[in-house]
Amino acid sequence: MRQTTSFAHAPESVTAARRFATDVLEGAPAAALEVVRLLVSELASNCIRHTDTGFELTIRQTGHEIRVQATDRGSGEPTVRRPGPLDPNGRGLQIIDMLSSAWGVEQSSGVGKTVWFTVELQAPAPFESARV
Repeated sequence: MRQTTSFAHAPESVTAARRFATDVLEGAPAAALEVVRLLVSELASNCIRHTDTGFELTIRQTGHEIRVQATDRGSGEPTVRRPGPLDPNGRGLQIIDMLSSAWGVEQSSGVGKTVWFTVELQAPAPFESARV
């Protein structure tokens, strides 16, 4: 399963992107969905904060993982920052790095880039799959 949609360069697109992820991943394990929702918020926020273009969000689910990618037409290269404890932002890619299985950046041949991450789907614990 793979779905893509576009979002405007507007703060409300962060909420819309989270809702899109929730709708697309209906039925995914709750723990994986919560991680994806948080990381989608980080990607969408970065697209809004660091570009002046809209962005496209693609979600692909296979039998063992979820892959999310955000593509924008902004210039610049995403970098992991090391903010101090009192800095109000700059932790987005650190959060993605900590909670995803893998992540990366693909620069386009023209202007723009795609930032992606994957989250592994965990098999349910035996007591979760058993029905009494």
